[in-house]
Amino acid sequence: MRTFVLLVAASLAVSPLGAQSTNDTERPLPSVTLAPALDRVLRDYEAAWARGDAKALAALFAEDGFVLQGGRPPVRGRAAIAAAYAGQGGAPLRLRALSAAVADTVGYIIGAYGYGESATDQGKFTLTLRRVKGQGPWLIFSDMDNASRPPQRPGTHFE
Repeated sequence: MRTFVLLVAASLAVSPLGAQSTNDTERPLPSVTLAPALDRVLRDYEAAWARGDAKALAALFAEDGFVLQGGRPPVRGRAAIAAAYAGQGGAPLRLRALSAAVADTVGYIIGAYGYGESATDQGKFTLTLRRVKGQGPWLIFSDMDNASRPPQRPGTHFE
């Protein structure tokens, strides 16, 4: 765990924390190329989401993993994750990585997501990952996502 904390702290130390803008005309952050084992996590997630397959989505998670969706309570464990994802998906999802790192048995992917053929990101996510030391696939330990724009109340719009 200490290695993971150091890994996250190091990535934050070199990132421009105050550089985010709310200007909608700003270009999106560039994607990074992932190692095949990490890229597999994103592609398998996209495929299961497109099929609306909640059980396949839950299988991408560690047995004691978490889903942390905006506006909903945290969910823990594969059975609860499958129940949380039931009825979601069934449409093309596009995931792209903005940053990633691994150390020993832990890692992370920070990324952006969109739907369908649109090249516009509609939200962002963080995946924390775990695996058995030196073997096995990377499994999602936590998935936290949120939309890139605040929800609109009826009768309001943002310029």
